[in-house]
Amino acid sequence: MTTLKAVRGTRDLLPPETALWNRIEATARAVFARYNFGEIRTPIFEDTGLFARGVGEETDIVSKEMYTWEDRARAQSEKPQSLTLRPENTAGVVRAYIEHKLGETGQLQKIYYIGPQFRRERPQKGRYRQFSQIGAEVIGPPSAGSESPLRDAEVLEMLASLLDELGIAGWTLEINSVGSSADRARYNEVLRTALVPVAPKMCVDCQRRAVTNPLRVLDCKVPEDQPIIEALPKIVDSLDEDSKRHFTAVLAALDAASVPYTRNHRLVRGLDYYTRTTFEFTHSGLGAQNALLGGGRYDGLSEAIGGPKAPGIGFAMGEDRLALTLQALEAAKPDKIDAFIAPLGDAKNESALIRIDAAALALARELRRGGLSVELGDGSFRLKKSFETADKVARRIVILGEDELQSGILTVKDFASGTQTKVPRAELANHLRSV
Repeated sequence: MTTLKAVRGTRDLLPPETALWNRIEATARAVFARYNFGEIRTPIFEDTGLFARGVGEETDIVSKEMYTWEDRARAQSEKPQSLTLRPENTAGVVRAYIEHKLGETGQLQKIYYIGPQFRRERPQKGRYRQFSQIGAEVIGPPSAGSESPLRDAEVLEMLASLLDELGIAGWTLEINSVGSSADRARYNEVLRTALVPVAPKMCVDCQRRAVTNPLRVLDCKVPEDQPIIEALPKIVDSLDEDSKRHFTAVLAALDAASVPYTRNHRLVRGLDYYTRTTFEFTHSGLGAQNALLGGGRYDGLSEAIGGPKAPGIGFAMGEDRLALTLQALEAAKPDKIDAFIAPLGDAKNESALIRIDAAALALARELRRGGLSVELGDGSFRLKKSFETADKVARRIVILGEDELQSGILTVKDFASGTQTKVPRAELANHLRSV
Protein backbone atom coordinates (compact mmCIF):
# COMPACT_ATOMS: atom_id res chain seq x y z
CA MET A 1 0.00 0.00 0.00
CA THR A 2 1.32 3.46 -0.94
CA THR A 3 2.21 5.63 2.05
CA LEU A 4 0.14 8.81 2.07
CA LYS A 5 2.10 12.05 2.33
CA ALA A 6 1.29 15.74 2.45
CA VAL A 7 0.40 17.10 -1.00
CA ARG A 8 3.28 18.75 -2.91
CA GLY A 9 3.59 22.36 -1.90
CA THR A 10 2.03 21.80 1.52
CA ARG A 11 3.60 20.71 4.80
CA ASP A 12 2.95 19.84 8.40
CA LEU A 13 4.12 22.25 11.09
CA LEU A 14 5.36 20.29 14.10
CA PRO A 15 6.69 21.19 17.54
CA PRO A 16 8.94 22.98 18.30
CA GLU A 17 8.42 25.01 15.08
CA THR A 18 4.80 25.68 15.97
CA ALA A 19 6.02 27.41 19.13
CA LEU A 20 7.91 29.87 16.94
CA TRP A 21 4.84 30.48 14.77
CA ASN A 22 2.72 31.06 17.86
CA ARG A 23 5.24 33.59 19.13
CA ILE A 24 5.24 35.42 15.78
CA GLU A 25 1.45 35.59 15.75
CA ALA A 26 1.18 36.62 19.40
CA THR A 27 3.71 39.42 18.87
CA ALA A 28 1.86 40.61 15.75
CA ARG A 29 -1.49 40.65 17.59
CA ALA A 30 0.03 42.61 20.48
CA VAL A 31 1.60 45.21 18.18
CA PHE A 32 -1.55 45.59 16.06
CA ALA A 33 -3.64 46.13 19.20
CA ARG A 34 -1.42 49.05 20.23
CA TYR A 35 -2.15 50.68 16.86
CA ASN A 36 -5.93 50.13 17.23
CA PHE A 37 -6.25 47.35 14.62
CA GLY A 38 -9.02 44.77 14.96
CA GLU A 39 -9.05 41.25 13.50
CA ILE A 40 -11.10 40.14 10.47
CA ARG A 41 -11.60 36.54 9.34
CA THR A 42 -12.79 36.14 5.75
CA PRO A 43 -13.65 32.87 3.91
CA ILE A 44 -10.75 30.96 2.38
CA PHE A 45 -12.58 30.81 -0.96
CA GLU A 46 -14.33 33.58 -2.85
CA ASP A 47 -16.10 34.18 -6.16
CA THR A 48 -13.41 34.01 -8.87
CA GLY A 49 -14.54 37.36 -10.25
CA LEU A 50 -13.31 39.09 -7.10
CA PHE A 51 -9.69 38.27 -7.93
CA ALA A 52 -10.04 38.75 -11.70
CA ARG A 53 -11.42 42.27 -11.15
CA GLY A 54 -9.41 43.20 -8.08
CA VAL A 55 -5.98 41.62 -8.53
CA GLY A 56 -5.92 41.84 -12.35
CA GLU A 57 -6.54 39.30 -15.11
CA GLU A 58 -3.04 39.73 -16.58
CA THR A 59 -1.20 39.11 -13.31
CA ASP A 60 0.60 35.79 -12.86
CA ILE A 61 -1.59 35.09 -9.83
CA VAL A 62 -4.85 35.20 -11.78
CA SER A 63 -3.57 33.83 -15.09
CA LYS A 64 -1.46 30.94 -13.79
CA GLU A 65 -1.51 30.37 -10.03
CA MET A 66 -5.08 30.25 -8.69
CA TYR A 67 -6.90 27.13 -7.53
CA THR A 68 -10.28 27.53 -9.25
CA TRP A 69 -13.25 25.18 -9.69
CA GLU A 70 -16.92 25.28 -10.63
CA ASP A 71 -19.28 24.74 -7.74
CA ARG A 72 -22.24 22.57 -8.64
CA ALA A 73 -25.54 24.41 -9.08
CA ARG A 74 -28.18 23.66 -6.45
CA ALA A 75 -31.00 23.78 -8.99
CA GLN A 76 -31.26 23.24 -12.74
CA SER A 77 -32.15 26.90 -13.22
CA GLU A 78 -28.92 28.02 -11.55
CA LYS A 79 -25.57 28.37 -13.24
CA PRO A 80 -22.51 26.82 -11.57
CA GLN A 81 -20.49 29.41 -9.65
CA SER A 82 -16.74 29.72 -10.25
CA LEU A 83 -14.93 29.68 -6.90
CA THR A 84 -11.26 30.24 -6.05
CA LEU A 85 -9.14 29.53 -2.98
CA ARG A 86 -7.90 32.95 -1.96
CA PRO A 87 -4.40 33.66 -3.38
CA GLU A 88 -4.17 36.86 -1.31
CA ASN A 89 -6.42 38.52 1.25
CA THR A 90 -6.66 42.23 0.43
CA ALA A 91 -9.40 41.74 -2.18
CA GLY A 92 -11.43 39.66 0.30
CA VAL A 93 -11.06 42.29 3.03
CA VAL A 94 -12.22 45.05 0.68
CA ARG A 95 -15.15 42.85 -0.45
CA ALA A 96 -16.14 42.47 3.23
CA TYR A 97 -15.75 46.24 3.72
CA ILE A 98 -18.23 46.82 0.87
CA GLU A 99 -20.64 44.01 1.76
CA HIS A 100 -20.99 45.05 5.40
CA LYS A 101 -21.17 48.77 4.52
CA LEU A 102 -18.31 49.65 6.84
CA GLY A 103 -17.79 52.90 4.94
CA GLU A 104 -21.15 54.16 6.19
CA THR A 105 -19.70 54.42 9.70
CA GLY A 106 -17.61 57.33 8.46
CA GLN A 107 -14.69 55.89 10.40
CA LEU A 108 -11.29 54.67 9.30
CA GLN A 109 -11.23 50.85 9.37
CA LYS A 110 -7.95 49.38 10.66
CA ILE A 111 -8.13 45.61 10.17
CA TYR A 112 -5.64 42.74 10.37
CA TYR A 113 -5.81 39.07 9.43
CA ILE A 114 -3.81 35.89 9.97
CA GLY A 115 -4.49 32.82 7.86
CA PRO A 116 -3.76 30.54 4.90
CA GLN A 117 -3.54 31.60 1.22
CA PHE A 118 -3.16 29.37 -1.84
CA ARG A 119 -1.15 29.70 -5.04
CA ARG A 120 -0.11 27.01 -7.49
CA GLU A 121 3.51 27.99 -7.94
CA ARG A 122 6.78 26.10 -7.87
CA PRO A 123 7.49 25.08 -4.26
CA GLN A 124 10.87 26.14 -2.87
CA LYS A 125 12.43 27.04 0.45
CA GLY A 126 10.09 29.37 2.32
CA ARG A 127 7.49 29.25 -0.49
CA TYR A 128 4.59 26.80 -0.47
CA ARG A 129 1.31 26.33 -2.33
CA GLN A 130 -0.55 26.68 0.94
CA PHE A 131 1.11 29.43 2.94
CA SER A 132 0.11 31.58 5.87
CA GLN A 133 0.11 35.37 5.79
CA ILE A 134 -0.15 38.06 8.41
CA GLY A 135 -1.54 41.23 6.91
CA ALA A 136 -3.35 44.45 7.69
CA GLU A 137 -5.40 47.05 5.85
CA VAL A 138 -6.29 50.67 6.61
CA ILE A 139 -9.34 51.65 4.54
CA GLY A 140 -12.20 54.12 4.69
CA PRO A 141 -13.92 57.09 3.08
CA PRO A 142 -11.73 60.08 2.14
CA SER A 143 -13.49 62.12 4.84
CA ALA A 144 -11.90 59.81 7.45
CA GLY A 145 -8.39 60.67 6.24
CA SER A 146 -7.82 57.44 4.33
CA GLU A 147 -5.89 59.22 1.57
CA SER A 148 -3.48 60.90 3.97
CA PRO A 149 0.24 60.16 3.55
CA LEU A 150 0.32 59.95 7.35
CA ARG A 151 -1.58 56.64 7.11
CA ASP A 152 1.17 55.26 4.86
CA ALA A 153 3.90 56.37 7.25
CA GLU A 154 2.06 55.02 10.30
CA VAL A 155 1.74 51.56 8.73
CA LEU A 156 5.45 51.55 7.85
CA GLU A 157 6.42 52.71 11.33
CA MET A 158 4.24 49.95 12.82
CA LEU A 159 5.96 47.34 10.65
CA ALA A 160 9.39 48.59 11.70
CA SER A 161 8.31 48.19 15.34
CA LEU A 162 6.90 44.70 14.69
CA LEU A 163 10.11 43.44 13.07
CA ASP A 164 12.17 44.94 15.89
CA GLU A 165 10.01 43.26 18.53
CA LEU A 166 10.26 39.94 16.73
CA GLY A 167 14.05 40.23 17.00
CA ILE A 168 14.69 40.68 13.27
CA ALA A 169 17.67 43.00 13.20
CA GLY A 170 19.18 44.31 9.98
CA TRP A 171 15.98 44.73 7.93
CA THR A 172 15.82 47.23 5.06
CA LEU A 173 12.73 49.21 4.04
CA GLU A 174 12.60 49.81 0.28
CA ILE A 175 9.99 52.34 -0.84
CA ASN A 176 8.72 53.88 -4.06
CA SER A 177 5.65 55.56 -5.54
CA VAL A 178 3.78 54.26 -8.58
CA GLY A 179 1.59 57.36 -8.59
CA SER A 180 -2.10 57.57 -9.39
CA SER A 181 -3.88 55.19 -11.74
CA ALA A 182 -3.37 57.81 -14.48
CA ASP A 183 0.36 58.03 -13.66
CA ARG A 184 0.64 54.26 -13.74
CA ALA A 185 -1.17 54.02 -17.08
CA ARG A 186 1.08 56.73 -18.51
CA TYR A 187 4.22 54.98 -17.29
CA ASN A 188 2.97 51.66 -18.65
CA GLU A 189 2.88 53.16 -22.13
CA VAL A 190 6.31 54.76 -21.71
CA LEU A 191 7.67 51.40 -20.57
CA ARG A 192 5.91 49.47 -23.33
CA THR A 193 7.51 51.72 -25.95
CA ALA A 194 10.95 51.47 -24.35
CA LEU A 195 10.69 47.65 -24.25
CA VAL A 196 9.95 47.21 -27.96
CA PRO A 197 13.62 47.14 -29.12
CA VAL A 198 15.01 45.29 -26.05
CA ALA A 199 12.32 42.75 -25.06
CA PRO A 200 13.48 40.16 -27.67
CA LYS A 201 16.80 39.99 -25.78
CA MET A 202 15.10 39.23 -22.46
CA CYS A 203 13.69 36.08 -20.84
CA VAL A 204 10.47 34.51 -22.09
CA ASP A 205 8.42 35.89 -19.18
CA CYS A 206 9.66 39.43 -19.82
CA GLN A 207 8.85 39.13 -23.51
CA ARG A 208 5.27 38.25 -22.59
CA ARG A 209 4.99 40.90 -19.87
CA ALA A 210 6.36 43.59 -22.18
CA VAL A 211 3.06 43.31 -24.05
CA THR A 212 0.52 42.32 -21.37
CA ASN A 213 1.82 44.04 -18.20
CA PRO A 214 5.05 46.04 -18.72
CA LEU A 215 5.36 46.97 -15.03
CA ARG A 216 5.97 43.32 -14.15
CA VAL A 217 9.19 43.40 -16.19
CA LEU A 218 10.71 45.42 -13.35
CA ASP A 219 10.16 42.44 -11.01
CA CYS A 220 12.33 40.14 -13.14
CA LYS A 221 15.15 38.41 -11.23
CA VAL A 222 16.98 36.87 -14.23
CA PRO A 223 20.60 38.12 -13.92
CA GLU A 224 21.10 38.58 -17.66
CA ASP A 225 18.10 40.93 -17.86
CA GLN A 226 19.24 43.30 -15.09
CA PRO A 227 21.40 45.67 -17.22
CA ILE A 228 18.48 46.12 -19.64
CA ILE A 229 16.03 46.80 -16.80
CA GLU A 230 18.37 49.31 -15.15
CA ALA A 231 18.41 51.35 -18.36
CA LEU A 232 14.59 51.54 -18.64
CA PRO A 233 12.74 54.81 -17.83
CA LYS A 234 11.96 55.37 -14.12
CA ILE A 235 8.40 55.84 -12.91
CA VAL A 236 9.32 58.94 -10.89
CA ASP A 237 9.51 60.84 -14.20
CA SER A 238 5.86 59.96 -14.93
CA LEU A 239 4.36 61.14 -11.61
CA ASP A 240 2.06 64.15 -11.50
CA GLU A 241 2.48 66.90 -8.89
CA ASP A 242 -0.12 65.44 -6.48
CA SER A 243 1.63 62.08 -6.43
CA LYS A 244 5.01 63.73 -5.87
CA ARG A 245 3.63 65.78 -2.94
CA HIS A 246 2.06 62.68 -1.40
CA PHE A 247 5.32 60.72 -1.58
CA THR A 248 7.35 63.64 -0.21
CA ALA A 249 5.00 63.81 2.79
CA VAL A 250 5.34 60.05 3.43
CA LEU A 251 9.14 60.32 3.46
CA ALA A 252 9.05 63.39 5.73
CA ALA A 253 6.93 61.52 8.29
CA LEU A 254 9.29 58.51 8.20
CA ASP A 255 12.24 60.85 8.74
CA ALA A 256 10.49 62.44 11.72
CA ALA A 257 9.86 58.99 13.23
CA SER A 258 13.48 57.91 12.56
CA VAL A 259 12.40 54.98 10.37
CA PRO A 260 15.26 54.34 7.90
CA TYR A 261 14.41 53.61 4.26
CA THR A 262 15.94 53.25 0.81
CA ARG A 263 14.24 54.56 -2.33
CA ASN A 264 13.96 51.84 -4.97
CA HIS A 265 12.80 53.20 -8.34
CA ARG A 266 12.16 49.67 -9.63
CA LEU A 267 9.78 48.72 -6.83
CA VAL A 268 6.32 48.68 -8.42
CA ARG A 269 4.63 45.54 -6.96
CA GLY A 270 2.91 43.07 -9.26
CA LEU A 271 -0.80 43.52 -8.51
CA ASP A 272 -2.94 45.86 -10.59
CA TYR A 273 -4.64 47.54 -7.63
CA TYR A 274 -1.55 49.33 -6.26
CA THR A 275 -1.32 53.15 -6.43
CA ARG A 276 1.11 55.67 -4.99
CA THR A 277 3.17 54.26 -2.10
CA THR A 278 4.62 50.77 -2.58
CA PHE A 279 7.11 49.13 -0.24
CA GLU A 280 9.02 46.02 0.77
CA PHE A 281 10.93 45.07 3.90
CA THR A 282 13.88 42.88 2.96
CA HIS A 283 16.59 40.98 4.81
CA SER A 284 19.94 39.73 3.54
CA GLY A 285 19.59 36.46 5.47
CA LEU A 286 17.01 35.20 2.96
CA GLY A 287 19.33 35.10 -0.07
CA ALA A 288 18.20 36.19 -3.55
CA GLN A 289 14.49 36.02 -2.64
CA ASN A 290 15.01 38.47 0.21
CA ALA A 291 11.57 40.01 0.75
CA LEU A 292 10.12 39.65 4.26
CA LEU A 293 6.88 41.45 3.48
CA GLY A 294 5.43 43.95 1.05
CA GLY A 295 2.46 46.11 0.36
CA GLY A 296 1.24 49.49 -0.75
CA ARG A 297 -1.63 51.86 -1.33
CA TYR A 298 -4.70 50.81 -3.35
CA ASP A 299 -6.92 53.87 -3.72
CA GLY A 300 -9.12 52.48 -6.52
CA LEU A 301 -9.63 48.87 -5.46
CA SER A 302 -13.03 49.36 -3.82
CA GLU A 303 -14.46 50.99 -6.96
CA ALA A 304 -12.91 48.27 -9.16
CA ILE A 305 -14.99 45.60 -7.42
CA GLY A 306 -18.19 47.61 -7.29
CA GLY A 307 -17.89 49.54 -4.04
CA PRO A 308 -17.73 53.18 -2.97
CA LYS A 309 -14.61 55.32 -3.05
CA ALA A 310 -12.49 53.94 -0.21
CA PRO A 311 -8.75 54.64 -0.43
CA GLY A 312 -6.58 52.22 1.51
CA ILE A 313 -3.13 50.92 2.25
CA GLY A 314 -2.07 47.47 3.40
CA PHE A 315 0.61 44.80 3.55
CA ALA A 316 1.10 41.06 3.81
CA MET A 317 3.96 39.07 5.30
CA GLY A 318 4.59 35.36 4.82
CA GLU A 319 5.00 33.54 8.12
CA ASP A 320 7.26 30.90 6.55
CA ARG A 321 9.79 33.54 5.52
CA LEU A 322 9.58 35.27 8.88
CA ALA A 323 10.23 31.98 10.64
CA LEU A 324 13.18 31.22 8.35
CA THR A 325 14.68 34.62 9.09
CA LEU A 326 14.30 34.24 12.83
CA GLN A 327 15.87 30.79 12.72
CA ALA A 328 18.77 32.10 10.62
CA LEU A 329 19.38 34.90 13.11
CA GLU A 330 19.18 32.42 16.01
CA ALA A 331 16.90 34.97 17.65
CA ALA A 332 13.93 32.75 18.28
CA LYS A 333 15.05 29.34 19.46
CA PRO A 334 12.14 27.94 21.46
CA ASP A 335 12.78 28.47 25.17
CA LYS A 336 13.05 25.40 27.33
CA ILE A 337 10.21 24.88 29.76
CA ASP A 338 10.50 25.82 33.43
CA ALA A 339 10.91 22.37 34.96
CA PHE A 340 10.92 18.62 34.47
CA ILE A 341 9.55 16.63 37.40
CA ALA A 342 11.40 13.35 37.80
CA PRO A 343 9.55 10.86 40.08
CA LEU A 344 11.99 8.24 41.33
CA GLY A 345 10.21 5.04 42.32
CA ASP A 346 11.13 1.46 43.04
CA ALA A 347 10.41 -0.54 39.90
CA LYS A 348 10.09 -3.69 42.05
CA ASN A 349 7.47 -2.14 44.35
CA GLU A 350 4.31 -1.51 42.31
CA SER A 351 2.36 0.23 45.08
CA ALA A 352 5.29 2.57 45.83
CA LEU A 353 5.65 3.31 42.11
CA ILE A 354 1.97 4.17 41.82
CA ARG A 355 2.21 6.41 44.88
CA ILE A 356 5.25 8.35 43.65
CA ASP A 357 3.80 8.84 40.14
CA ALA A 358 0.54 10.11 41.62
CA ALA A 359 2.44 12.53 43.86
CA ALA A 360 4.43 13.78 40.84
CA LEU A 361 1.22 14.45 38.89
CA ALA A 362 -0.22 16.36 41.85
CA LEU A 363 2.96 18.46 42.05
CA ALA A 364 2.90 19.12 38.30
CA ARG A 365 -0.73 20.24 38.50
CA GLU A 366 0.09 22.59 41.35
CA LEU A 367 2.98 24.19 39.44
CA ARG A 368 1.06 24.43 36.15
CA ARG A 369 -1.88 26.10 37.87
CA GLY A 370 0.69 28.59 39.16
CA GLY A 371 1.61 29.51 35.59
CA LEU A 372 4.77 27.41 35.18
CA SER A 373 5.48 25.18 32.18
CA VAL A 374 6.19 21.65 33.38
CA GLU A 375 6.94 18.25 31.82
CA LEU A 376 6.32 15.07 33.78
CA GLY A 377 8.63 12.06 33.83
CA ASP A 378 7.79 8.54 34.96
CA GLY A 379 8.63 6.69 38.17
CA SER A 380 9.92 3.74 36.18
CA PHE A 381 12.71 5.86 34.62
CA ARG A 382 16.22 5.36 35.90
CA LEU A 383 17.84 8.52 37.28
CA LYS A 384 20.19 8.80 34.28
CA LYS A 385 17.29 8.64 31.81
CA SER A 386 15.35 11.26 33.75
CA PHE A 387 18.34 13.64 33.64
CA GLU A 388 18.95 13.06 29.92
CA THR A 389 15.30 13.64 29.07
CA ALA A 390 15.01 16.70 31.31
CA ASP A 391 18.14 18.37 29.88
CA LYS A 392 16.60 18.32 26.38
CA VAL A 393 13.38 20.11 27.29
CA ALA A 394 13.70 21.96 30.59
CA ARG A 395 15.93 24.46 32.38
CA ARG A 396 15.71 22.55 35.67
CA ILE A 397 14.92 19.10 36.98
CA VAL A 398 12.89 18.56 40.17
CA ILE A 399 13.60 15.20 41.79
CA LEU A 400 10.74 13.62 43.71
CA GLY A 401 11.65 10.38 45.46
CA GLU A 402 10.46 8.71 48.67
CA ASP A 403 12.76 10.87 50.78
CA GLU A 404 11.49 14.09 49.15
CA LEU A 405 7.91 12.92 49.44
CA GLN A 406 8.28 12.25 53.18
CA SER A 407 10.31 15.35 54.05
CA GLY A 408 8.61 17.83 51.74
CA ILE A 409 12.08 19.05 50.71
CA LEU A 410 12.66 18.69 46.95
CA THR A 411 15.94 18.54 45.05
CA VAL A 412 16.21 21.02 42.15
CA LYS A 413 19.09 21.10 39.69
CA ASP A 414 19.66 24.00 37.28
CA PHE A 415 21.22 22.72 34.06
CA ALA A 416 22.76 26.06 33.02
CA SER A 417 24.64 26.70 36.27
CA GLY A 418 25.01 23.09 37.39
CA THR A 419 23.90 24.02 40.91
CA GLN A 420 21.71 21.67 42.94
CA THR A 421 19.47 23.08 45.67
CA LYS A 422 17.16 21.72 48.37
CA VAL A 423 13.83 23.59 48.22
CA PRO A 424 10.77 23.22 50.52
CA ARG A 425 7.69 22.29 48.50
CA ALA A 426 5.84 25.41 49.64
CA GLU A 427 8.62 27.56 48.13
CA LEU A 428 9.14 25.53 44.94
CA ALA A 429 7.01 27.64 42.59
CA ASN A 430 8.66 30.90 43.61
CA HIS A 431 12.10 29.27 43.36
CA LEU A 432 11.41 28.11 39.79
CA ARG A 433 10.25 31.61 38.83
CA SER A 434 13.17 33.42 40.41
CA VAL A 435 16.15 31.54 38.96
